[in-house]
Amino acid sequence: MSTESADGDDLRDRISNFLRRNFPQIQMHGGSAAIQNIDREEGSVSIQLGGACSGCGISPMTIQAIKSRMTKEIPEIKKVHADTGVSSGGGDGMGGGNVSPSFPGESSSGDDEGPQAPF
Repeated sequence: MSTESADGDDLRDRISNFLRRNFPQIQMHGGSAAIQNIDREEGSVSIQLGGACSGCGISPMTIQAIKSRMTKEIPEIKKVHADTGVSSGGGDGMGGGNVSPSFPGESSSGDDEGPQAPF
């Protein structure tokens, strides 16, 4: 078997279930949350948010909510590292960085090639 024990697999399952249960909007909005690493000795987990989460203006708030709730709900987890994978130089897994979302109609050229927002 791998280096993770049966308990490690249980912890991975609990983290996955936590993400699905507490943050269904990630998947509903076209994003994804993948567990990258679990360190049982340190009590830490690394999570990568992807898909629509990359560049999303509210992903920093989602990351903060994940960090806050997960450490309360899963006692073995003391620290959560979460990132959107969009790095603008030297981010340490805090997510968000200096990324600013782009919106339809805000292009410098006269043509907006993306679809118009429904609002």
